[in-house]
Amino acid sequence: MVHFKTSKGNFEVKLFGKHNPVTVSNFLENIENNIYVNQKFYKIINYPQIRFIHGGVNPENKLFIERKQNLNKISPSIPLEIKFKGEIKPRYNYQINNPNETENLVNTFESGSIAMVKTGKNMSSSTEFFFVTSNIPELDGRYSIFGKIIKGLEVLKKINKEDFIKAVQITN
Repeated sequence: MVHFKTSKGNFEVKLFGKHNPVTVSNFLENIENNIYVNQKFYKIINYPQIRFIHGGVNPENKLFIERKQNLNKISPSIPLEIKFKGEIKPRYNYQINNPNETENLVNTFESGSIAMVKTGKNMSSSTEFFFVTSNIPELDGRYSIFGKIIKGLEVLKKINKEDFIKAVQITN
């Protein structure tokens, strides 16, 4: 679990390390390297019933280039990682195109889900993530969903573009 401290308040996120080990370990490494400290929620997308809140470090940001050198990141991308029920390992670099396949996904977009931003058809950002505030089945199987808010969802729903992440801490 991780604890987000933001300019609007705090919330807790349960990570899905068993189902998304590469994505979660990358995220935890980023937390340990403090790359999310004092980072803005750089994009908020509002639709009538759907809201996306983007956070993390946008690789086009000059500060990211400096931090990237310190982190020794070879690539700003990690593989797209999704897990199907009944399969032992996640699938990598595999994006669902057939909506019927989503029935067997372990993780789907629900209110409070956190996923990695995509950098290509089968790649995820290594530093950028986004939250959703409602169920969005249209996105299932297209992004690496690696956690969900379990406490403080009301805080996420209040976040605007001028808000920022004060810190993210690993709690267990």
